[in-house]
Amino acid sequence: MTVDELKMKLESGFDNALITLDGDGCNCSVTVISSEFDGVSLLNRQKKVLSLVNEEIKSGELHALSIKARTPSEVK
Repeated sequence: MTVDELKMKLESGFDNALITLDGDGCNCSVTVISSEFDGVSLLNRQKKVLSLVNEEIKSGELHALSIKARTPSEVK
């Protein structure tokens, strides 16, 4: 899985989110900034992101994903 493919997959799960990725496709770090995270616990934010790539993790196509999930107000 390329970084671009991963980004498109993550973007499909969020409306109007800013998503940035760093890595090589199978080992990545992602930052998702979305108002959808307002009032959502850190654990549930990460679960939302992981649910979008669960199949890729299970298949081994994606080995590691470091997640930063923030609201717009948390990055100001």
